[in-house]
Amino acid sequence: MLIFELLDQYEGICRRAFFGCATKLNKTFKANIIEILILIMCIPRKINFLQFGRYGRRKEQRYRQTFRKDFGWLCFNMNLAADRFQYGMKRLAIAIDPSYVSKAGKKTDHVGRFWSGCASAVKHGLEILGIALVDADIRDAMILRAVQTQNASELKAMDMTLSQWYLSVLKKYKDNLLKITPLLVADAAFSNLPFLTGLKEIGFSLISRLRSNAVLYYVYEGPRTGKRGRPKTKDGKIDFANPDKSRMKRIDINASEGEAYELVAWCRSLKQKIRLVIHYLPNGDHRLYFSSDTSVCGKDVYDIYRTRFQIEFCFRDGHQFTGLLDCQARDEKALDFAYNASLAAVNITKVLRKQTRIPFSIGQIKSLMVNAHFIKRFFDLSGIDPNKTLNAKLVKDLFGLATDAA
Repeated sequence: MLIFELLDQYEGICRRAFFGCATKLNKTFKANIIEILILIMCIPRKINFLQFGRYGRRKEQRYRQTFRKDFGWLCFNMNLAADRFQYGMKRLAIAIDPSYVSKAGKKTDHVGRFWSGCASAVKHGLEILGIALVDADIRDAMILRAVQTQNASELKAMDMTLSQWYLSVLKKYKDNLLKITPLLVADAAFSNLPFLTGLKEIGFSLISRLRSNAVLYYVYEGPRTGKRGRPKTKDGKIDFANPDKSRMKRIDINASEGEAYELVAWCRSLKQKIRLVIHYLPNGDHRLYFSSDTSVCGKDVYDIYRTRFQIEFCFRDGHQFTGLLDCQARDEKALDFAYNASLAAVNITKVLRKQTRIPFSIGQIKSLMVNAHFIKRFFDLSGIDPNKTLNAKLVKDLFGLATDAA
């Protein structure tokens, strides 16, 4: 039956994602991970250890033990992303974005005070750095790895700034990430010289956004004088209210979005040439996007940066449907497993939507899978065959109600 097949296809996507992972996994451990990923989409309310014990086939303690084990989530999610995107054939970029996670108590590893974008304030809790892959052509993103951020006192003890911590995380996973693309996109908070310098040392180029009042200059392209001293590099400050459009190239964008122009400019704050995109909005304001790699075309800079926001939808879906905020654990390993399992379930659902061409949202698919899991457990325990003609209509009606509710 179609809805039962939905569960089987979800499980099949999980199994295929293990292929190519460098670490050899115990068969029982692999089965536990698959069951956890299925249960994340089949538990209707809070997704925690107590609920795993109720809805799963194992004891609660077994799930707690599994969450404390190491697993290569980056490789697993890269295999999922390969099903969703096409490596090397589209405009791909690595995206990073920190996300606040609420957490009460004082005994949780790395708990502290972090910036919450939703609240526009610093709040007590945890933070995870999401490393995602974004595709500017289909305007979608998939989280590859989530890493918990150290709190302020721990960073001070290590003599590191927050930017240096983010760079250390990227350096840890750079070998796998650079196989996909050397482009990294981040929001305006990362468009500073120390972060850009560290990123270059790792091997990435940055696509980001500058402040609207950033100081930028036209690049001098005239003849050299032959005199002693440093050659002239700047040729006048860019006036965004009255730009010299003869030095720019217009980018083809939707007319409702305004106008956009690209050029190679000198950035005073970054102390280097950049590929600059000036986006004039219909209301008269302007935004400045850039790439530290001047060989990247302006259209790609514009589209990739605007696609960066898709990573926020991954966090949103994790919050709403896959229990990103529900973990009861306090130790670092269990929290790391919980965050990555939650976001991996979102990735699997995206691959499932692509393969089955189901025109439903992740929330609707979760509703179907919750009902399918309940009915399947009922038939498994009762011994009734759902494929018999007598029962087929009943099951179809039950799933029809589930579809209407979704």
